[in-house]
Amino acid sequence: MTSTTAYETAIAAAFAARLPTAAPTTVQPSRSSGDTGDAVVVSFVGEASAELAVQILDPLALVDGLPDAPLADRLVDALEASTSALGPGALGEARIGDASAIFSHPAAQLFDLQDETDRTIGRIAVRVTQSPANVVTSSRRLQRIAGVEMELTVEIGRTRMAVRDVLDLEPGRVVELDRSAGAPADVKLNGRIIAHGEIVVVDQDYAVRITRILENVEA
Repeated sequence: MTSTTAYETAIAAAFAARLPTAAPTTVQPSRSSGDTGDAVVVSFVGEASAELAVQILDPLALVDGLPDAPLADRLVDALEASTSALGPGALGEARIGDASAIFSHPAAQLFDLQDETDRTIGRIAVRVTQSPANVVTSSRRLQRIAGVEMELTVEIGRTRMAVRDVLDLEPGRVVELDRSAGAPADVKLNGRIIAHGEIVVVDQDYAVRITRILENVEA
């Protein structure tokens, strides 16, 4: 995955991995409207360039021992780690400012920062303003954060239910999904569909055999 979307997801995941929290922080595509107020804003300029805006909703989640330090200073390490996939360049000075233009920009990708209980402790907006020109070199740069863990899920279907029907659920109840038997499952990376596959069994465990990589994440 060397598309712009892959870079934005990798940047957000690398930021979350370095965030000074008691337990690992993960990222999920945000469902917020994009409207926001002040946030920590920073720009990265190089062969590849990007704009980042971070809003920490629960400052108490940060356990760096610097509760009285400016928030921008407390996030510098995470911001530097997040841009490692973009190659050589200069990270600008992080500052607190109005981030509405970044969060609401149509090219920006928004992510929720979630703790181990799936509680949203912050949000990050990533806008890649200039992608690396060399695809091969870009792929190598992504290897710098290859150790960052990202959530991969497989979805075989979904449905919508009224609250009364949910309350009526009991063992043995069959819930019909919106997908026919034999239809491919959706493979999602951090909540974003990246491929389709078929469910198989390997050593008595469920697995997925990839049948198609979606075009928007192909090199």
